[in-house]
Amino acid sequence: MTTELDRAAWTAKARALDIRTQAFIDGRFLPAASGRTFDTVNPATGAVIAAVAEGASEDVDRAVRAARRAFEAGSWSRAAPAERKTVLLRLADLIRAHLHEFALLESLDMGKLVKDAAAIDVPGAAGVFQWYGEAADKLYDEAAPTGRGDLALVRRVPLGVVGAVVPWNFPLDMAAWKCAPALAAGNSVVLKPAEQSPLSALRLAELASEAGLPDGVLNVVPGFGETAGRALGLHPDVDCLAFTGSTEIGKVFLGYSAQSNMKQVWLECGGKSPNLVFADCRDLDAAADMAAFGIFFNQGAVCSANSRLLVQRSVKDAFLEKLVARAEAIRPGDPLDPASTMGAIVDEAQTGRILSFIADGRETARLATGGERVRVAGAGCFVEPTIFDEVAASSRLAREEVFGPVLAVIPFDGEAEAVALANDSPYGLAASVWTDDLSRAHRVADRLHAGTVSVNTVDALSPQTPFGGFKQSGFGRDLSLHALDKYTGLKTTWIRYRAESGD
Repeated sequence: MTTELDRAAWTAKARALDIRTQAFIDGRFLPAASGRTFDTVNPATGAVIAAVAEGASEDVDRAVRAARRAFEAGSWSRAAPAERKTVLLRLADLIRAHLHEFALLESLDMGKLVKDAAAIDVPGAAGVFQWYGEAADKLYDEAAPTGRGDLALVRRVPLGVVGAVVPWNFPLDMAAWKCAPALAAGNSVVLKPAEQSPLSALRLAELASEAGLPDGVLNVVPGFGETAGRALGLHPDVDCLAFTGSTEIGKVFLGYSAQSNMKQVWLECGGKSPNLVFADCRDLDAAADMAAFGIFFNQGAVCSANSRLLVQRSVKDAFLEKLVARAEAIRPGDPLDPASTMGAIVDEAQTGRILSFIADGRETARLATGGERVRVAGAGCFVEPTIFDEVAASSRLAREEVFGPVLAVIPFDGEAEAVALANDSPYGLAASVWTDDLSRAHRVADRLHAGTVSVNTVDALSPQTPFGGFKQSGFGRDLSLHALDKYTGLKTTWIRYRAESGD
């Protein structure tokens, strides 16, 4: 399906959307038990898109009960791996078949460019479901070495009911990152999307049912973190909770586990990823292109965004000039217009948070470009691409996650200083290194305390490689076969048999 539509075509398709607004529990759409709803708002226009069921404790309980029944019934949990593979591959195909619909839901709900959603997000989500579908019947159990007359079988078994809480920046992709491996392993899932962007998750659950997922295996409860999220975190019949979001809320979920049933909690949290540019990088234009992408893509709302730019002092001014030119070529615009180069910030609260960082930066650093809130057609939550130079490594701008299009530039003189600056952070999610010295590339990558180090590119990832970090960026890994570690438990069956026939 082509993604190359013009603004009029995208706008017409947006008007024609049939939006799902109720919770999806046990294979059907239901209103919240309380009857309450909340508005999901288009941040580009301020218009209400839909009134969505406001799930809370009772709705989470209904969803968990449905998930547990489905798990115990075994229609999915005990299905042959090839059967699970067939359903997940069918779901991947259905996501692709509804590419325009999902791209619009993502764009309208959280402000991202529809062309990016159509070209990157939706195909990426389909690819993740396909990848784990293909993996489902290719994972082997083990036989441990034992003495004669003993056989020790070690199997990976599904945990049971998995709670998944995902953020607003990549609503469909993050749902896929959690749900695909959890489902491939045979679990049932209760998914709580972010209250700012619940629409694509509801449609995903409906298509999963159409693909053949049994009732109760995937449930979606929209609602707020302090109600639905809390209920899921504290629920005594949830075996595992996977979370992507802020470090602050990740710590809250660890507390919920301690207060309830000691459920496993797997966290993928914040980041303040450094991008190190050395003077021996011969292609500074490519480095500038990717540095701009690394902070301004998706309005900077990327947990692994390269938000700290560490540049060797001898090339800093020349590099900054290139980067400013690229930033000034990026203009916020209507997310449904393919000519736009930056979308909207998800809501007023996040816009205010970003502007507070910019205000701090004006007091403590040198504003190189940007720094203003703008409106498109007189409305919307838009912030210019913003670069601050001469940022102190100890400043708020250098240490705290902005989650917006704001870049902090810090110079360095030598390699040891660059590594020390890069590692001087409470986070350890990602890092990038630009150098044409092979030894330096390996040496610096080895010394950076980050879950992914990208050399001569930024933020490299794929379904084949694990994604996650160290320190307060969390633990556990999304993507790759390693993600299945979160959703399975090792079970040993020890068999003693007669080593001699007795004949």
